[in-house]
Amino acid sequence: MFTGLIEEIVTVERIKRPGGGARLAIATSLVAELSEGDSVAVDGTCLTVAAKSASGFEADVSAETLSRTTMGGWSSGTRVNLERAVRAGDRLGGHMVAGHVDATGTVLRRTQRGGGRQAGGTTDSAGSVEIWIRADAQLPGGIVSKGSVAVDGISLTVSGLADGSFAVTLIPETLKRTTLGGKQPGSKVNLETDLIGKYVEHYLAATVAGAPSRTDAGSQAPGRQGSRTGEQPNRVHGLLEGLIEEGG
Repeated sequence: MFTGLIEEIVTVERIKRPGGGARLAIATSLVAELSEGDSVAVDGTCLTVAAKSASGFEADVSAETLSRTTMGGWSSGTRVNLERAVRAGDRLGGHMVAGHVDATGTVLRRTQRGGGRQAGGTTDSAGSVEIWIRADAQLPGGIVSKGSVAVDGISLTVSGLADGSFAVTLIPETLKRTTLGGKQPGSKVNLETDLIGKYVEHYLAATVAGAPSRTDAGSQAPGRQGSRTGEQPNRVHGLLEGLIEEGG
């Protein structure tokens, strides 16, 4: 599990493509704090440290992961975001990120919000940037205004919704500490929707269909199953509507 708070921008040193998968070598200053078998999120994709070197680590990537994420387009020199897995007792500063990318997305537009722009297209410390993204496939759990979404592994708040796309606002700290500062219209990103939203969607789909949830299965008294499944959707919908209204 991850939090969506990036620890370091790292560089892909090399990529080997044996068969349909790939073997990544990534350089990082955190190598001394990593062990073989550790989980790391690289641009939001959970990988396992397979081997270590003096400069970084190597990880294996399946053919499916290459096809479902932006990794298929990476090459030597690609800069990516790195986060180590959260440990028990760590503060959860972002939101719960599983590292399982739901779909890629395309940056539609990028707008400066306040502050100024320095030479080379970078943003000064006073400005933030709003980017609009359209998912390349349907996202489980959906995108909710003021809800959380992981973009290239970065925990962000949805600031706008329109025409099948969504907006996130990047503050100067995010622009400085992640790769999102360099994203332009047409750039591809990895997307993961809120984990809680996925479970709520799954629960509602089951209850609306008249099936008991996993937590209720086997625990209900005979003859009461129909009434419970009929009551639960209204309760959950009411709670969700209340949370959305409170969030503005």
